[in-house]
Amino acid sequence: MAPKCFLPPRWFSYVIYLLLGLARLQAAETNPRPNILFAFADDWGRFASAYQDRAPHRGLNHWIATPTFDRVARQGVLFEHAFVTAPSCTPCRSSLLSGQYFWRTGQGAILQGARWDPSIPVFPLMLQEAGYHIGETYKVWSPGTPVDAPFGGGANAYESAGRRFNQFSQQVTRMMEQGKTQQEAKRELYNEVLANFEAFLADNEAGKPFCYWFGPTLVHRKWVKGSGKVLWGIDPDRFEGNMPPYLPDVPEVREDLADYFGEIQAFDTALGLMLDRLEALGLLDQTVVIISGDHGPPGFPDGKCNLYDFGTRVPLAIRWPGQPGGRRLEDFVNLMDLAPTLLEIAGLQVPSVMTGQSLVPQLRSTEEGWVDPSRNWVVTGRERHVASARAGHLPYPQRAIRTPNYLYVVNFKPERWPMGDPLHVSRLPHPDWETLSQQTFATFADMDASPTKAWIFEHREEPSANHWFERAFGKRPFAELYDLKQDPHQMENLAGRPALAATQGELHERLMSLLRENLDPRVTEDPVRFEDSPFAGHPTP
Repeated sequence: MAPKCFLPPRWFSYVIYLLLGLARLQAAETNPRPNILFAFADDWGRFASAYQDRAPHRGLNHWIATPTFDRVARQGVLFEHAFVTAPSCTPCRSSLLSGQYFWRTGQGAILQGARWDPSIPVFPLMLQEAGYHIGETYKVWSPGTPVDAPFGGGANAYESAGRRFNQFSQQVTRMMEQGKTQQEAKRELYNEVLANFEAFLADNEAGKPFCYWFGPTLVHRKWVKGSGKVLWGIDPDRFEGNMPPYLPDVPEVREDLADYFGEIQAFDTALGLMLDRLEALGLLDQTVVIISGDHGPPGFPDGKCNLYDFGTRVPLAIRWPGQPGGRRLEDFVNLMDLAPTLLEIAGLQVPSVMTGQSLVPQLRSTEEGWVDPSRNWVVTGRERHVASARAGHLPYPQRAIRTPNYLYVVNFKPERWPMGDPLHVSRLPHPDWETLSQQTFATFADMDASPTKAWIFEHREEPSANHWFERAFGKRPFAELYDLKQDPHQMENLAGRPALAATQGELHERLMSLLRENLDPRVTEDPVRFEDSPFAGHPTP
């Protein structure tokens, strides 16, 4: 008869973790290359409690709690001016993975119909070739064949414990309806995250550094209406009087924003448990931790699919053990800078094709504020988001340059609708609230369906509310210029004002020069030919 084991199961688990941690510590002594944990939340704009005392979202950031992000920022570096190259998930991620502007990634520069060009170097596969154990959970890049091709395909996916965390409020609500307490339901989803992460760690060979991408999509819609208050105690009434001027200060929109904040807090909580697990294993102090998001909020004016700060500005905190921490930096960062940064941290040569600039000098510096005064601008843009948003699958091409004092935007096709054609307005003059809250493609498809979108559409004919509709969906001029010192929320377009003619001219020439220098097809190819090029992105059957 086999002897019985009287060691309690949880003790046994602790022993396994201890032995695994000791093995990893011993391996780290002979391998100076740090591990990498990259946490990248879908649709997470610049909302975190670490930013609560800074404009322009000072009021709203006061009502969100992100202790994990704040911890990483406090122990590492908090970037005040981090931007994406494109406020749409696939082009942003193509840019981040390749370290290049999105327009240099071929059909990776669009959402629907995207295809990855395997000849483009990407940092995860370069790390893998250099001996890193790589893996990902949930979303890295999409769509594509094979899935998440820039991360090596499904072989590197760790999701055996499930994907329910991506529908956090829906899953918690469902479990509560089935009789579980709120804490029990939340814990079940957190355990899923930890189980996937632990499977990745257990699969690593001793002595190999790792790179893990945690990419949940819960911050992307849909969410359960009222879940921000029910699950997280975020009272939308506290937002009253603190809303930015581009959002209607009405109960429906305030509740929508509170629900969005709840999903951010769920992401932050799960990430905190992952950091605790690394710390328990003795791995946290050998791991570079990077936390960010791929663009601004979905289903809100000025957010996702817009080149205003609400759409392109994102949170960014980096903790690199052994480097000076506790610093806020003003240097402008584009998320494409992360690819060369991670390659340099790993001791690898950065490919010359990468247009991003490594942040290693900023991370190694002991200074605060502006480490490199020349890093005082970023270029952003977009082409096509939803394929069916406009007749003929046409894009809405935009480019912008953002400096400390100005935002200058060029809308190359001002005759087109920026959020997509109003395809169903004539057929559905008064669509029901539920349709516009849940069906993105009902009309103006480049703005996600949401209660906010529904409220704006429902009140579009009211004199006191029509301006919200025009701002969100109306056509825009060729040029937009905003004075950020006087107008941090980018509400008043000053393009064409005689007093700013010299400034507008200088910004325009600077933007066009940067686009030409970085081989943007929008300015280097024949415009007629360009509309039908693969880059413009007609979806494949």
